[in-house]
Amino acid sequence: MIDSRQRLQVQLGYEFKTVALLELALTHRSCGARNNERLEFLGDAALNFIMGEALYQQLTAVDEGDLSRQRATLVKGKTLAEIARELNLGEHLLLGSGEMKSGGHRRDSILADAVEAIIGAIYLDSGMAECKKCVLRWFASRLNKVSASADQKDAKTRLQEFLQGRSRPLPQYSVVAVSGEQHCQHFSVQCEADGLDRPVTGKGSSRKEAEKLAAEKALKILQGNIIDG
Repeated sequence: MIDSRQRLQVQLGYEFKTVALLELALTHRSCGARNNERLEFLGDAALNFIMGEALYQQLTAVDEGDLSRQRATLVKGKTLAEIARELNLGEHLLLGSGEMKSGGHRRDSILADAVEAIIGAIYLDSGMAECKKCVLRWFASRLNKVSASADQKDAKTRLQEFLQGRSRPLPQYSVVAVSGEQHCQHFSVQCEADGLDRPVTGKGSSRKEAEKLAAEKALKILQGNIIDG
């Protein structure tokens, strides 16, 4: 018969080499001096790094401010509490009698802290690579939603938000050339934006496509300037 700790490890998708770390991660401070707060501190740092790296790799056209906001959404207490419930973590928590009576195993803050403590415990048990695998698996659907949301924004929107976020004027687009027959035209559009040394040009089979390509070039240059600077 599978015991509760084995069942939890199946739910986590990770088997501890040192089960005492799992026990400690589940122990709330209401149980006494030996509790999960130090593991929570470590797990918080690991989680922020893992989410930051994942977002950096997935959202290649997003600036530092938006990356920070997306990460904050992913690692906030409400999200962590949701993860805890998906893993059925509440039923395994070790709480003092007062917290147990008041329903602490259902409280968002306690659940969120426990998730961070579990992450810290896995890190100590097996290192960052194994810790990352677990975290990315638990957060996979949420990371996919973030990527899909970012991808839905076209380059012109992202460029506009980039400039507005820095209190700069909106970009200006102008058609500088149109070639080809009426049914098969090609457009060249210039984009001027504060921070560019010179206008950039995009070419496409429609004005909209040319503007989009020009915006992509402008955004790439402006974000590169921030990194270089």
